[in-house]
Amino acid sequence: MDLDDESPPTDPAAALRLIQDQRSAAARRLDPDARLLYWPWAVAWLIGFGLFFLRFTPGDRALVDLPSWLPLTVLFVLLAAAGTVQAVVSMRAYGQVTGESAQRGKWYGYAWALGSVSIYAGLGRIAEHLPHDQAALLWSATAVGLTGALHMAGGAIWLDQDLFRLGVWISVINLIGAIAGPGWHPLVVAVAGGGGMLVAGAIARRRQRQRQQS
Repeated sequence: MDLDDESPPTDPAAALRLIQDQRSAAARRLDPDARLLYWPWAVAWLIGFGLFFLRFTPGDRALVDLPSWLPLTVLFVLLAAAGTVQAVVSMRAYGQVTGESAQRGKWYGYAWALGSVSIYAGLGRIAEHLPHDQAALLWSATAVGLTGALHMAGGAIWLDQDLFRLGVWISVINLIGAIAGPGWHPLVVAVAGGGGMLVAGAIARRRQRQRQQS
């Protein structure tokens, strides 16, 4: 082995390039591809809520003759898959990170889990007393509203403007869909919500590349 190959560079410019390369490599390891954090949820909303619209259109008709259980089952499966992807990507990127930021992320994850379980438990007791179309609107509008609120909270915690703006967008389209009523809400959420996540992921990825190249 040639020991000279492992000696530090004597040229200041080469040393600076080495430091920049190491910083870029560390940034790529600790900053996972944003598309993996946004796009699985976008696909889940586009397909899952899209099937709801096709099966339960306004007036409780069906544009496509699907089994009544299929849209909800597909939505839950896709949401679970998206959550798994996000968990794996986050653990690989931040699993070795400690300190205040890691603690914030852990508590934020608890807020998602406990908030969702508590809300769904309450909805389960109420929805059974409502007509099917109103119960479906209650479930979807509440779930989407919680998502928007927690996205805004995450943006505030990490001062992430993109995440906060996405939360605002989700909250606004959820309000529009709820006002439009049963049947229309899943269409609004599928197109505007899922599409918004696709755009947010693309923007976040572009800014990641800019940071990593700087």
